[in-house]
Amino acid sequence: MKCWKLVFSPTGGTEKAAELLAAGLPGEPETVDLCARDIDFGGVQCGSDDCALIAVPSFGGRAPGLAVNQLRQLHGNGAKAVLLCVYGNRAYEDTLAEMEDAAKEAGFTVIAACAAIAEHSIARAVAAGRPDGADAAVLSGFAGKIAHKLESGNASAPAIPGNRPYKKAGGGMTPLPDETCVRCGVCARECPAGAIDGQDPAKVDGALCIGCMRCEAVCPKKVRHLAPEVTAAVAGMLAKACPDRKEPELFL
Repeated sequence: MKCWKLVFSPTGGTEKAAELLAAGLPGEPETVDLCARDIDFGGVQCGSDDCALIAVPSFGGRAPGLAVNQLRQLHGNGAKAVLLCVYGNRAYEDTLAEMEDAAKEAGFTVIAACAAIAEHSIARAVAAGRPDGADAAVLSGFAGKIAHKLESGNASAPAIPGNRPYKKAGGGMTPLPDETCVRCGVCARECPAGAIDGQDPAKVDGALCIGCMRCEAVCPKKVRHLAPEVTAAVAGMLAKACPDRKEPELFL
């Protein structure tokens, strides 16, 4: 059995949760970065005996459209899929349902799913430090149960929450560089959507930008960001809407 780790993680939080879950699954995982722009996703061929961990963040209760498009290009060929959506302590709403539909369309057999929490990509103080030790223990224990299900040959589908049709997708927010930007081009090279002009990083194609905040996360000079008042407004909204700690939700 080969294990795949198929991850869309613009700012790293989803990757951290995926690593914790993948560590308890059988086999050394082969990673496919769903954020990359130089990969032929249609060339990814899984085997029917393989296991695939598919991990994406939740953007406003939906799976990122770009991640869904990448996922649909893969060839699952009946591989057993574990879905992981990661969100910033507010809600994941229809994310897992959308992931389930895309995974099935790509030929995967979904046998497990999980919603985990990571530091919010905009309001960093929300869910700061997560996934933490308690999360790691939960994800490790869940991975053990998934491994047992795989070993037993049980390919039953879990009851995954979510609505169809999905909730309406919201608009993203676009970080921009300040006047100290040195135009190194890192943000343009790393943008999953290819929305940033490589010659002038202040130019962003709004039709392509998905508001994933990767450009802000990878900027070596830390000069790319949202306006402070926007970040403060998001933080204030989240503080009121979701003040309590959310815990991972597991579906087997």
